[in-house]
Amino acid sequence: MHTLEVKKSKFISYYYEVNSKEEVEEILVNLKREHKKASHIPYAYKIGPLAKKTDDKEPSNTAGMPIYNLILQLNLDNVLIVVVRYFGGTKLGAGLLTRTYLTSAKEVLNNK
Repeated sequence: MHTLEVKKSKFISYYYEVNSKEEVEEILVNLKREHKKASHIPYAYKIGPLAKKTDDKEPSNTAGMPIYNLILQLNLDNVLIVVVRYFGGTKLGAGLLTRTYLTSAKEVLNNK
């Protein structure tokens, strides 16, 4: 787990080694229960040929895509990366938002 704060928004990133879509779904249910007041919970995972990414209502391709691209770039498999965002009241703009999600994902990988 890694926490990053940008313009009063809090980004909490998580890294999991996973073996099935069911395992991913269970982790997501638990995170959503734990972070009920979070604004967004985007994620990306890759398990062999199975892969998924979501922006969870963030602007298109600003959250799930950078996380997923990092997974591909590092040739990771059987991995789920989730970044929980608590909105701090200031919009970050697409560029900063994308960089922040990418930085959060990189940091959680560095700390795993």
